[in-house]
Amino acid sequence: MSVFTYLGRNMASVSLNSIGNFSFSRTYDKIGRKITRAVLNSIGSREHLPTVSNPKTIRAIDWIGKKLSSAENRLILGASALLSQPFIDASNKEVDSETRRYSICRTVAKIIAGTLTGYTIRKLCIKSIDAFTKLPLEVKPDAKFKNLRQMLLPSIKCTTDELSQYKNSLGTLLALGVMVFTNFIIDAPLTKYLTNVFAGSSKPGAKKEVENAKSK
Repeated sequence: MSVFTYLGRNMASVSLNSIGNFSFSRTYDKIGRKITRAVLNSIGSREHLPTVSNPKTIRAIDWIGKKLSSAENRLILGASALLSQPFIDASNKEVDSETRRYSICRTVAKIIAGTLTGYTIRKLCIKSIDAFTKLPLEVKPDAKFKNLRQMLLPSIKCTTDELSQYKNSLGTLLALGVMVFTNFIIDAPLTKYLTNVFAGSSKPGAKKEVENAKSK
């Protein structure tokens, strides 16, 4: 009898815990749905959103979207990182000045190496895709590999801007695959070389401390 009483109490305890968890889950879901609905209503209402009406601004945004490929975007990201990240390392007062100096040199070297490699590979991949997406009128009769010039040309009709964006997108996808290998083959050695050039003579302890922190 005591065994059944023990089992009954445990089952009741489990049931009460399950009910409590279930009710908590339902309450959490209701709150989440209300927050999501409020955000969507705010975004969906034009009264709450700023609008761009200046024709020059609209043309500038349109030009940036159409003309700047991922290669140029990588340059912009590299420039913004170069203007911000070294100052973050410089403001770290928890380490000594020598470690701080080496950290700045390593950060700058990593940004430069990553930006140069990323821009170059993206640009080369986009150029390579462009070589195989030529329109019939662009292919000269005496061109080399004439049969391959239209190999990646889309089968549907598209405007010049759409074709340009298609080339940029395809080149970016190709570059992402290539950079899986170049991150180890080019980026890492170049970062190490530039770090040594920028840092010059630094204490071995500072180098080890920064390298351990960066690897985490």
